[in-house]
Amino acid sequence: MGALARLLSRRSEDPGKGATALAPSKARSPRDLLHASGMSTEQLRFTWIAVSWLLTYPDQETLSRYPAVRELAAGLPEPARSALLRTVDMLAERDALSVQEEYVDTFDTRRRGCLHLTYFSHGDTRRRGMALLRIKQDFRTAGLEIGSEELPDHLPVVLEYGAAHDAERGAKILRSNRPGVELLRLHLADIGSPWHGALVALCSTLPPLDVEDREAVLKLAEEGPENETVGLDGYGLEGDAGDMAGQTFASSGCDSGAAAPGPVPVDLLRGRPS
Repeated sequence: MGALARLLSRRSEDPGKGATALAPSKARSPRDLLHASGMSTEQLRFTWIAVSWLLTYPDQETLSRYPAVRELAAGLPEPARSALLRTVDMLAERDALSVQEEYVDTFDTRRRGCLHLTYFSHGDTRRRGMALLRIKQDFRTAGLEIGSEELPDHLPVVLEYGAAHDAERGAKILRSNRPGVELLRLHLADIGSPWHGALVALCSTLPPLDVEDREAVLKLAEEGPENETVGLDGYGLEGDAGDMAGQTFASSGCDSGAAAPGPVPVDLLRGRPS
């Protein structure tokens, strides 16, 4: 039975009898939540940039970073260390073309393999434009701008932003979209993807799933992201929010089935995080 099937089968189980332990929903400060995994800020940054590089389209520049990923992983706690090294080992032993083909098949042709965080949270709805705008505003706070051809919720971009610029805001974006991250992890486990280890490492940097997160994952697994077939006209989205919402509909996003690489992340960081 696959990971997603096991998750769905536990819907009716008593949480006290074998179900995954869940974190209680508590009001915590952003810094408490930042370190809820037990990792230091430096370890979070190193994990995020390593995962960002692994989840970026594997062109020659990305492939050349694998030795740096190994170096970063060596200083991380478990399970992040072994998970990252497992992904690098599986990818490094193959030729570049086969890795690129599998990357496209994994992340650009399957809904559950989507690397755009707000797709899971809001689907193709008008609310997604507002969610994208909030992320874009976080980037602007750090003096960063995302081009009109890119969406700011692309997971490698969010991770690079958190690693290189603002760990607390980066973690906030990840936590706000945690069910989608978890569903992506489960999906990659189900299909035996070499990138599964990267998601294991990423999830190890986040607080444990709470009850609401788990229910959201179950709902996503059963129903998929929301969809609006009536378009955006008349919804009152203006300015940047309207632009961002329109961009999601115009792009060849996760729901299009287009067999082509998704938006390539902007290079927010060159080299190791300081």
